[in-house]
Amino acid sequence: MRAVVLEEFAGPLEVREIDRPTPGEGQVLVRVHASGVNPLDTKIRAGRAAHARVQPPAVLGMDLAGQVVETGAGVSGLTPGDEVYGLTGGVGDLQGSLAQFAAVDARLLARKPATLSMREAAALPLAVITAWEGLVDRAGVRAGQKVLVHGGAGGVGSVAVQIATARGAEVFATASAARTPLVRRLGAVPIDYTSVPVERYVAEHTGGAGFDIVFDTVGGPVLDASFEAVRSYTGHVVSALGWGTHALAPLSFRAATYSGIFTLLPMLTGRGREHHGEILREAAALVDEGKLRPLLDGTRYTLADVADAHRSVESGTADGKVVVDVEP
Repeated sequence: MRAVVLEEFAGPLEVREIDRPTPGEGQVLVRVHASGVNPLDTKIRAGRAAHARVQPPAVLGMDLAGQVVETGAGVSGLTPGDEVYGLTGGVGDLQGSLAQFAAVDARLLARKPATLSMREAAALPLAVITAWEGLVDRAGVRAGQKVLVHGGAGGVGSVAVQIATARGAEVFATASAARTPLVRRLGAVPIDYTSVPVERYVAEHTGGAGFDIVFDTVGGPVLDASFEAVRSYTGHVVSALGWGTHALAPLSFRAATYSGIFTLLPMLTGRGREHHGEILREAAALVDEGKLRPLLDGTRYTLADVADAHRSVESGTADGKVVVDVEP
């Protein structure tokens, strides 16, 4: 089969012929139709993601959408012909999705939303699982709460806005001035972070009380700002990017709580993988109810164009999630 192979960190991504995998126990063989490209993929390629534990040569690509062609022993609930999507590889020793076929742990998969194309479905898994783990699993988002999403126009942030809205919360989201119309279309009240300081938007939107949940998808100084924006006693800050050194005093003085998210953990350890499949099934229901849609960049890429796809993500020029067509 054809696959994109990274021979060494920071080296070129080359299309090569490699052996087609055989599904083992608990696995299914998926014919990959589309592979989503995440900022983490570009960091892995550059050798700047030690937490992903990849050792070249490796096939990268974490998100996929495709069709089951074969099942291994012990698999139930999936059969050949099923259209599926998932966050399935490209980290640790798991083969990535930039290949015509992938042998995938069936627990990491769910049936693709019926109302999405393969390209659209491949744009969702990492973003959906990260947002769901933060908002639902950690913070218990519910109706009546005020939720602030930092980076509401980004890949994870845009999904987080839609999930929180679907669960009945009143959602606010930071974005640049140019992206505020998009945030509003997603269902959130936009906040231009370039011109409105934390104390001002906390006063304007919460009467100074703070937000019930603050979901940080940006990291760095934005996480520090999150500690200042959360409600006292019952507030909860969740971050998908906890890098750096942060003072916890602003959070402690509010007697609020913090959770970190490490979406890759089940893939790297093998523990808790079934919950990824559960989240994707919940997300598929939201999609088919019209409550969740991916933001997809319109440029079409093939396996031969993966380097261009990575450059688009790295440069920030993509208008939505970049997806590679593996088997159009």
